[in-house]
Amino acid sequence: MKDRAKVIYGNKISKKDYRKAVKSKQKYIKKFGNDSGADYKPFVRKNPVIGDILGVKDIRLNEGRKEDSEGFDTKKGIIVSNIRMGFGHYRISMAMASAAKALGYTSYWLDLNSFPETTCTKVISAQNDLYSLGSRLSKNPLFNKFVWEPMNYEGFRALSYNSSDQKNAELMAPVYKNIPKELPVVGTHVWPAQAAIHAGMKHVVNAIPDNWPMALHLAEGSLHTIQTRNSYMGYKILNGMNKKKVNHAMPKGALLYTGHYIDHELVVNIESDCAGRIARKKEGKAMRFLLTIGGAGAQKEIFAAIIKHLLPAVKKGKAVLYVNVGDYKNVWDELIKEIPEMKGCSKEHFNDFKEAYSFANEAIDSDVSGIHGFYHKDIFEAVYITNVLMRSCDVLVTKPSELAFYPVPKLFIKRVGKHEMWGAIHSAEIGDGTLECRDNPHTIQMLDLFMNEDDLLEDMCNCIIENKKMGIYDGAYNVIKAAMKMKG
Repeated sequence: MKDRAKVIYGNKISKKDYRKAVKSKQKYIKKFGNDSGADYKPFVRKNPVIGDILGVKDIRLNEGRKEDSEGFDTKKGIIVSNIRMGFGHYRISMAMASAAKALGYTSYWLDLNSFPETTCTKVISAQNDLYSLGSRLSKNPLFNKFVWEPMNYEGFRALSYNSSDQKNAELMAPVYKNIPKELPVVGTHVWPAQAAIHAGMKHVVNAIPDNWPMALHLAEGSLHTIQTRNSYMGYKILNGMNKKKVNHAMPKGALLYTGHYIDHELVVNIESDCAGRIARKKEGKAMRFLLTIGGAGAQKEIFAAIIKHLLPAVKKGKAVLYVNVGDYKNVWDELIKEIPEMKGCSKEHFNDFKEAYSFANEAIDSDVSGIHGFYHKDIFEAVYITNVLMRSCDVLVTKPSELAFYPVPKLFIKRVGKHEMWGAIHSAEIGDGTLECRDNPHTIQMLDLFMNEDDLLEDMCNCIIENKKMGIYDGAYNVIKAAMKMKG
């Protein structure tokens, strides 16, 4: 079997960096063991949360009796493979599953970070803990400037980093051992894509989430899909991934522009949802802001400032807030403690997904008021409720991560990691989002512009409609089509 950590698209890794990659793998083996000889049996069941909505079936390991497993549809099935690291990779996976269902396929959800008995999950969890810690520490200006941003921008960009990832991903391959090799795999993080290649899966798509070309996202042997044209050339020539050296380019057929990875339900309703936003603005109705706090909960302070600023408008019926704290109830509790006035005008939609889902759908055509808090212990509910709320909101307030690509007017707050900067740049270029507001005063300024001017929201909505006509939001459909086409 080819050692994918030694040579990456014809670019030889130095002996020093290769030894470092091998050492990284050995460190994890020493800490977590090596289960390459394990015989994990896949068990297929309907996902209890998004099974009916998105047609998703879960792949579990060594659970239940073989005869109770629903098995795999090798003709119409497609694996959506991901990890729980923040909310972004789950959200992209949901977009893929939604598109697959719309195209008549069945999605099998494979979360490599959900099998605590495996070395795979132990390795991913350890790295996820480090990333979450870094996200939280990034609130410190010195740590952010000298450690976090350089790592997220240049550290992850290096081919040597990909070499280590490839070695570590060898420890993740056993999860795929007994899964039919002809099933297409869409990885919404590079590790599931790399692991699938190491495991001998025949048709692998690596759906790259970011808009800044980094070697971190390379899984040689898979088809790499990207959401924006302005990152195409950076990936094609592996730009800057070995400092100033001119690298061997990715070969023909290894890279595909698809457009943004968006849920079918959002794409087909773009025109009507944008018309609703424009109508509410013209009729002087309350402007609806959707605040999403990501999996690391790193930006609570910014959201507290936003809530404090908009609270008078909420009380006057001029603004409405949706606040989704995901599966971090402590963030909501801290907000209430810091802003006691919230309590009197807030309705909590906690751990009742059916009720929250109903509210979100009814709000599309109905008037709403006050502050609505959303918390769900279940990760699927915590992530997906934001997608449902997007349709009835006027402005999505978010850091420029995976949500930068969604077809809703967006106000971008400060990034967490410099690589996210390019999501806001792209969104501003195509007209569906603001520039990145890197401090509270600029964030407040943008809130006031949305509240007090008519043309900002309307212009964004019109751009979203035009972008749809150009196929910019068709990425999830195109990924699924490309994956199924690989079967021939």
